[in-house]
Amino acid sequence: MHLALYREFRPETFDKMLGQEHIVRILTNQIQRDTVGHAYLFCGTRGTGKTTVARLLAKGVNCLADGERPCGICDNCVSIKNGVFMDVVEIDAASNNGVDNIRDLKESVKYPPVQGRRKVYIVDEVHMLSTGAFNALLKTLEEPPSDVMFILATTEPQKLPATILSRCLRLDFKRVPSGVIKGGMKEICADIGVEITDEALGLLAFNAEGSVRDGLSLLDQCIAGGDRVSRETVLELLGSPGEARLTELTELVFEGDVSGALILLDGLLSDGNDERQIMKDWIEHFRNLMLVRHVKRPQDIMNMPTENIDRLKMQGDRLPTEFISSGILSLAKTLNDARWSTQPRILLEVGLIRMASGEAPESGEKPGGKLGSSVRAGGRSEDGGGTVEQPKGAVGTVNRSQDGEEANGGRSEDKPESAMAGVGEAGGIGEAGGMPNEDENHGMAVKININWDEIVAEISKKKALFKRLAGRSRLADVSKETFVVNVYDDITKKTAESAREFIEEAVSKRLGAEMKLDCRLVKDDGADKRKMAADASGKAARQPDAAESAAHQSDAAGSAARQPDAAESATLQSRAETPPWSEDKQAVSNEAVSAEDIARQLEAKFNIKVERE
Repeated sequence: MHLALYREFRPETFDKMLGQEHIVRILTNQIQRDTVGHAYLFCGTRGTGKTTVARLLAKGVNCLADGERPCGICDNCVSIKNGVFMDVVEIDAASNNGVDNIRDLKESVKYPPVQGRRKVYIVDEVHMLSTGAFNALLKTLEEPPSDVMFILATTEPQKLPATILSRCLRLDFKRVPSGVIKGGMKEICADIGVEITDEALGLLAFNAEGSVRDGLSLLDQCIAGGDRVSRETVLELLGSPGEARLTELTELVFEGDVSGALILLDGLLSDGNDERQIMKDWIEHFRNLMLVRHVKRPQDIMNMPTENIDRLKMQGDRLPTEFISSGILSLAKTLNDARWSTQPRILLEVGLIRMASGEAPESGEKPGGKLGSSVRAGGRSEDGGGTVEQPKGAVGTVNRSQDGEEANGGRSEDKPESAMAGVGEAGGIGEAGGMPNEDENHGMAVKININWDEIVAEISKKKALFKRLAGRSRLADVSKETFVVNVYDDITKKTAESAREFIEEAVSKRLGAEMKLDCRLVKDDGADKRKMAADASGKAARQPDAAESAAHQSDAAGSAARQPDAAESATLQSRAETPPWSEDKQAVSNEAVSAEDIARQLEAKFNIKVERE
């Protein structure tokens, strides 16, 4: 019967191992010095060599050779290889995960080795044991007989109890580099007489994703089709569309040809290509486009022929970096959603349409026309087109041309606008507001949306302690790379510092840039708290109720204007903190309105006389 390649070519000595040099070095030294431990825990992803190394360690402690162990040729090594050595017991914890199974193991531990020097128990997928089974194993694992050793293997060490972890020598297996896998498969192909190209080997090693077993399984499938394996053979096996068709699909998306892109995608799927594999290969295509733009010798890190790299260079030189990066993010999100969907084709088509129509990966905002027409600072598109229009009526939005003049008035600006020009009513940047974000050469019009109360509510879901920030802190200023939050007591400042990571993440997400928190303890003069109290009462301007309106109408009919009493004066002074008197009911910042203006508005609105000091 034919043996799979990963079984037929399983290493029999440590020097045949692919990768894991750090683990091989540790175990080799322990075997030579006779300092092998009583319990080991091997952790790592699939196909990285956990079971293979466990068997090599079992061979090493029972090998009959005088020199380097294991030798792989003595009677004990051959018996272990064939699975007939009585003192090496392999247990599948996925199917033997109960307390009764561990009880049987504990009983067998009492008996000494029959053939070798040490009795070795290899427990694979140990994380599948039940809680009771773990507890039953603890004492035996901690103090086994001197001639017994345990080797536990798992892909999910985080599921193991701390009591198990503390009793074992833990060794973490890393993913095997693609170059190492490629070299190992090349030797195997030479041994079995299969002709295979370097491009095919590189493609197989890349798709193995660090797993030697996965790579050899793919190679086994390719060899089953004939003794000559080319890159096209591997692409056909993987269900990959190939570089030429991916290049064409990218061109159609960049040009905004949704119809042509969907027709080409339908052709790819009709040829039997897998939707998820198309997404993976398309992401890899965008990555290659990015590499040929920034790496001088991309052929050193890309598994493809030179002519393909030349075609990528031609396409990469024409595509803007923003289009490439946005394509990677959009496809990565679509691929992640498709993992749990029964209709991956629909998700792929929706993602393609969004990319071709110029929508950003998550927010849906367009960076300026098509996704390929990326916007430079100063509001001018990269392809030399017109300026990007700024939404009208955006409060506090700064939009300057490259020569420093204002877009709406042509007047030069002596000093930059305040970053808080759009401070709104919820203790943060106004919902319609904007923030200038200037660099050394260009101005940039940026429309943002920050609401401090929303941020506090968001981070409070992660930790209830952060609710203290509500009512005791305020977003005071936003600059190019930092934002200032004022707090009013030491405890709130400590709370804000403990929540720094979550606050910075929330603000950076809203601004689309990396922002740092500057938390400042300020003296409470009452102004900020009065402003927050007014904010909490509602964003819309409060209109006078029916009783107040009737009173004012009665006063207007009288012969003399009635002076407000002390209570009414206090009420009017509170309202003046956030004056709601404009007809369009938009809040007006108290910093932007003088006391005389407030008094004049009050007199006109309520037909009263306001005394001035």
